[in-house]
Amino acid sequence: MVVTAQSASACSARYLNMFCCVISPSHFGTLICKTRPAMYKVISLLKRKRGTAVEAFQRYWLEQHGPLGARFPNLLRYVQSHALPQGYKKGDLIFDGISEIWLDSQDSYRAALEQTQAAQILEDESKFTDMSVKVVLPVDVHVIKDGKIPDNAVKNIEFVSRRSGMNLADFRDYWRQVHGPIASRISAVRRYEQNHLKMDEYTRKVQPRFEGLAITWFESTAAMKEGTATTEYTITRADEPHFLPDGHLPIIITTEHVVVG
Repeated sequence: MVVTAQSASACSARYLNMFCCVISPSHFGTLICKTRPAMYKVISLLKRKRGTAVEAFQRYWLEQHGPLGARFPNLLRYVQSHALPQGYKKGDLIFDGISEIWLDSQDSYRAALEQTQAAQILEDESKFTDMSVKVVLPVDVHVIKDGKIPDNAVKNIEFVSRRSGMNLADFRDYWRQVHGPIASRISAVRRYEQNHLKMDEYTRKVQPRFEGLAITWFESTAAMKEGTATTEYTITRADEPHFLPDGHLPIIITTEHVVVG
C-alpha cells in the first residue's frame, strides 16, 4: 500500500499493526507500507436461540459474553457485528451477527482451542446462540478498497457462494481480480474487504455452506441506499452472474463493536 504523507493520518489505527511503514528514498514525502505476514482470522456466523428477543441476544452477546470472549487464548483482535434492528422489519434474518477474531497463526488458534478458557467461552455461547446453525469460517482477507472506516459506520456483510458448476480457482480469481475492482468504484463504499474461505476447509467431507464474505463499510444506511442509485452499482450488479448464483446474495447490515484491538 502506498499513501502520501498528507493522507497517512487517515489510516485507521486499528490496522496499523498489520503494516510496516517507512519513508521511501525515491519518493520524497511518501510512505511505503509493506504488509506484514497476515494474521489468522476466523469468522463465526451466529444465530440467536429460538424464542430469544433480538435486543436481549445482542445485549448478552456484547455485555456478558464479550468480556469472556476477550479472554480467548492468544487473541489479538475481536470484533462483534450486530444486525441493525431495522433489518428485522420484513422478518427474521439469515444470521443475527458475526464474530471475528484474529490470532497470529493457525497454530495459535489450534492451541487456543485446547485451553480451558476456550471451552468456557463455547459453553457460554451456547446459552444465547443456536449452535446447530453456527458456521465457522477461517478466512484469508483481501483488502480491495483500503479506506478509513467512518465513525458510526454501517457494515454490510454478504454471504458468498460461487455459481453452480464454476471451477473454484476461477471463482476466487474472478471475485478478487475482476469483480472486486468493479465494485470498489461505488463511491459510497468507504472500505471493501473480501474474506475468502481458506483452501484447507475444502478438504473436509462436508461441502462448505459459504465460500466467503464480502464486507463493505458505508457512512450510513442513507449513503448505502444512495449508492444503489449510481451507474457504478448497476455495473457491479450486472457483473455478478459471471461468478455468483442468480438473484441477491443473503446479507445482513450491521454495526460493529470492537471488543479487543
